[in-house]
Amino acid sequence: MSATVSPLAPKSYPDMPALRGVRMATAAAGIKYKNRTDVLLMVFDEPASVAGVFTRSKCPSAPVDFCRANLPKGLARAVVVNSGNANAFTGVKGRAATELTAQAASKAVGCEVGDVYLASTGVIGEPLDASKFSGVLGDMCRDATDDFWLEAAKAIMTTDTYPKVATRTAAIGGVTVTINGIAKGAGMIAPDMATMLSFVVTDADIAPAALQALLSQGVEPSFNAVTVDSDTSTSDTLLLFATGKAAADGQARVETAEDERLFEFRSALNALLKDLALQVVRDGEGARKMVEVTVTGAQSDAAAKRIALSIANSPLVKTAVAGEDANWGRVVMAVGKAGEVADRDRLAIWFGDVRVAVNGERDAGYSEAAATAVMQQEDIPIRVDLGLGSGTATVWTCDLTKDYVAINGDYRS
Repeated sequence: MSATVSPLAPKSYPDMPALRGVRMATAAAGIKYKNRTDVLLMVFDEPASVAGVFTRSKCPSAPVDFCRANLPKGLARAVVVNSGNANAFTGVKGRAATELTAQAASKAVGCEVGDVYLASTGVIGEPLDASKFSGVLGDMCRDATDDFWLEAAKAIMTTDTYPKVATRTAAIGGVTVTINGIAKGAGMIAPDMATMLSFVVTDADIAPAALQALLSQGVEPSFNAVTVDSDTSTSDTLLLFATGKAAADGQARVETAEDERLFEFRSALNALLKDLALQVVRDGEGARKMVEVTVTGAQSDAAAKRIALSIANSPLVKTAVAGEDANWGRVVMAVGKAGEVADRDRLAIWFGDVRVAVNGERDAGYSEAAATAVMQQEDIPIRVDLGLGSGTATVWTCDLTKDYVAINGDYRS
């Protein structure tokens, strides 16, 4: 964890309510960090529905493989998360570590190994000594409490400078349900189907298949629309659990994602996922500025997103933002290299409300002072219109500073 909290950090944290059906505990196992918690246990006292999305990396971590194998069952009783070691590219030792952890968790909770989910974050390629924390899972299960969300978020941080939490409520068939979520991530962020690590729990009664559909749809405009450094992690894991405890209030179980009663819940879940995803970007390693890139007028939404990500991932665009330089030529470059249809002579570019370029050249009314004033803000909107069609997309990123180089140059030391 960095000693300095990001200037883009939230000024306050939401009141995270206890959520029926899930308890949590943390421990300091000394996996990498000293004098801080680095293991999280989530316990569901009764089987919870589970859905998940994971990295598309061709070099996934051992915990990702483990979760993928368990997910078709659709039920969860325990989640074990550690920070400081990703348990990725660790071969046979990595698989043995997941087995040891899962067996210890199943014994502590009193469930099958197939009801356990695992996630690890940290250094790639270092064997994980799972015995460091597997022996404390019994005590953690006994001590777990339902009012522990902020502490849980702290336990999974690596280079994060602040814990990421969010909460929402919604009604399903007239019954109010709660959704709580935590996330971690600051570097190696260009999610492809998921985020670094994020765990979301609701007390709603929703079947696994419906939960999976909601999550798979909700991740696209949220976690799959953020990037810090264009690098997709080996460990990206986003899990969504439904404890079903709202059934005691009269909420009838929802079996399909198309159920009309899910309208308000879907909106609340999507808002929570976006909230967490943007907190990850705002904690980008070394970040001082948040950038929202919107592309309109593309041939399709997919084309618009590829162009937006080309802009957001450009080191030249990101360093211009860091230097508060209204260098719109770098945006032109990023549009041109994206591999999507674009017409130079129809292009228009805005920094904030200031149009800096139009019809293939600098705007006749361009004001360097006005454009620079936008670049001096903490939150910077960049908009590009291609003038070709109705495709639109918005993605979020941060600037690229010297601190990012320093953090990652020292990461393993």
